[in-house]
Amino acid sequence: MDTRIAVFKGEKIRKTIHDNEWWFVVEDVVLVLTDSNDPKQYIQRMKQRDEELAKGWVQIVHTLVIETVGGKQRMLCANTEGLFRIIQSVPSPKAEPFKRWLARVGYERIKEIEDPELATKRTRALYKAKGYSDDWVEKRMRGIAIREELTDEWKKHGVERNREYEILTAEISKAAFGLTPSQYKKLKGLKRHNLRDHMTDLELIFSMLGEASTTQITKVEQPSGFKENRNVSRRGGNVAGVARKKTGAGNKKKGCKPG
Repeated sequence: MDTRIAVFKGEKIRKTIHDNEWWFVVEDVVLVLTDSNDPKQYIQRMKQRDEELAKGWVQIVHTLVIETVGGKQRMLCANTEGLFRIIQSVPSPKAEPFKRWLARVGYERIKEIEDPELATKRTRALYKAKGYSDDWVEKRMRGIAIREELTDEWKKHGVERNREYEILTAEISKAAFGLTPSQYKKLKGLKRHNLRDHMTDLELIFSMLGEASTTQITKVEQPSGFKENRNVSRRGGNVAGVARKKTGAGNKKKGCKPG
């Protein structure tokens, strides 16, 4: 899962996509609304005060994987509808403006689902606002499309768990660059950052080549299940690895922004 940051009145709230909608970290929302020193304890007391909320808690809140400073953790999250219910139990002057903000964020996601091009335009605009060159942005966007095509193929061929996606991605990366994504991030001095947002043009090209090759082999050979897809991922990544070695391109440590 890809963790993003939403900002409400200068405060950060982590969110992730689940079932084609935004799910927000409940602790972050409670912290923003209450300024509590211990949002976990506040949530427990809130459930004790509101018996109806406590009864429906498991339907409102799901445990999802969220990226944190200490690595990926499973945290309590709620979608827009669930947060509206939780907010009812939080006496805070920030509640009403937060509801309006939440409705707007949820609406943006609905529009993006109806018209995926809106999400693409938003992502491209964000990269350009951060100072990336037009050429780099186009490669990054193409890489995102290739990645989505690959994950669609994995779903069709028996890869189901998030952990399996991570392992297959690591196999492609090891074959292409000689490093897993976590090792590559360490080499570049990255922590919570997205690795591909810190790749050079060539690194993006090799990433695309590895994933596109894996997709093509998968379509031709029709592997079934995690084990067979793992073998295909190694071979697809190796196509990029051979190309990288022939160009003499090494792994780049952190430095100038790509582009």
